[in-house]
Amino acid sequence: MNTVVAGITYRALLGRRRIILLLLLPLALVGLAVLFRVFEGGDQRSAVLLLQNFAIGTMLPLLGLIAGTGVIAPEIDDGTIIHLMSKPISRPVIVGTKFVVAASLLAVFAAVPTYVSGWLLVRDEAGIAAGFALGSLVAGIAYAAVFLLLGILTRHAVTIGIVYALVWESLVGNLVPGARKFSIQHWGQSIADQFSDSPFFTADVTLGFAVPALLVVTVGAVVWAGQRLRAFSLTGDE
Repeated sequence: MNTVVAGITYRALLGRRRIILLLLLPLALVGLAVLFRVFEGGDQRSAVLLLQNFAIGTMLPLLGLIAGTGVIAPEIDDGTIIHLMSKPISRPVIVGTKFVVAASLLAVFAAVPTYVSGWLLVRDEAGIAAGFALGSLVAGIAYAAVFLLLGILTRHAVTIGIVYALVWESLVGNLVPGARKFSIQHWGQSIADQFSDSPFFTADVTLGFAVPALLVVTVGAVVWAGQRLRAFSLTGDE
């Protein structure tokens, strides 16, 4: 990890309009949790529905898209990545640093609000808040890697990412049972299930499949992204 690259990336993301996008969904999640608590009293069923369908099912992939593509795609689009690559820093280190930045942002803007929302609804009951927070964190790391890779592979990363996040992860992954095995959010839910004993929540993917899948996708995407960045010339051509 390169601290200079990390600092530049943090400033670029947190100083632009992306910070607003990063805040909107977590604030909506916490706001919904407050409303559920006030009007329904807060119960395990409401907590599971909110965290499973909104926190991990909708918010997380979209935040992953914003953070994952945001750490590198804008630099590729405006050509400033060329200046960075002209420095004596290896391409895999650049990619690894940007991956850490994206993953850390998802920890702050996804995992923490998920825990806060679960705690507001049911406190520490049945391990729901902690379980979903951990599942969100692990799945968020995988999303960071996948969307970072997408930001390097194509200049249409945001468009493709939105289709993937909304169609595959939020729609197909939830409606088609067979597709859940290949959905990052369901791998995260499998992690959450290990820490929650709520009768209202059961993961559709086994832990024995989810953990290796998360590792393979995360490591594979970061390594591929590092190798792909090597193909960029200092003139900006691939």
